[in-house]
Amino acid sequence: MGHSAAVWDHRASLELTKDWNGIEQVVLRNPQGASARVSLHGGQVISWRNDRGEELLFTSSKAILKPPKAMRGGISICFPQFGNCGSLEQHGFARSKIWTIEDDPPPLHPNDSLGKSFIDLLLKPAEEDLKCWPHSFEFRLRVSLASDGNLIMISRIRNINGKPFSFSFGYHTHFSVSDISEVRVEGLETLDYLDNLCQKERFTEQGDAITFESEVDRVYLSSPRCCCSGS
Repeated sequence: MGHSAAVWDHRASLELTKDWNGIEQVVLRNPQGASARVSLHGGQVISWRNDRGEELLFTSSKAILKPPKAMRGGISICFPQFGNCGSLEQHGFARSKIWTIEDDPPPLHPNDSLGKSFIDLLLKPAEEDLKCWPHSFEFRLRVSLASDGNLIMISRIRNINGKPFSFSFGYHTHFSVSDISEVRVEGLETLDYLDNLCQKERFTEQGDAITFESEVDRVYLSSPRCCCSGS
């Protein structure tokens, strides 16, 4: 007796659309109803909804959705500079550029695409970028939505001309939170951090969890790949 199985086609789970400025967006969906929306403006994830349709990311109602302004909200790509720790604009220029869809990127591990809806994006420096940051690179970003609704982002940065350069990088994630008093971040105990509310003075984290009773603006040094938040 034969058996049949459904094969998940990641291309069938993609929808290409445009915002009111004519900038392309990619909508990823999984069979359970979760979705993610990625704008080519900044390579930015601007929406991530679970299978109940609940929005997990925050985007400001005052966000400017037109280059060269960076969008405020979602998940910003900070490159080649995080924050204002350098000579470039805040968080670098990648988040304000128009990225392209890459149809045939260098391969990743097969597990990085198995059973996922995903899109591959590419950013190369424009002439004006090289004037303020004279380094040739290719920035590849894969955004994936897994069958369980998890959002996965993989970044790969390639040095094109072989001349060494340094950079900083980060995903600047804006979560949608219903009650900030119920949020805690764990996994950063004993780490040093720079407090941007105290002229970047250096402190050591003393608590086993960070809670939010007032404004917090810190950069943790040597942080682990994963930390946990809960509510």
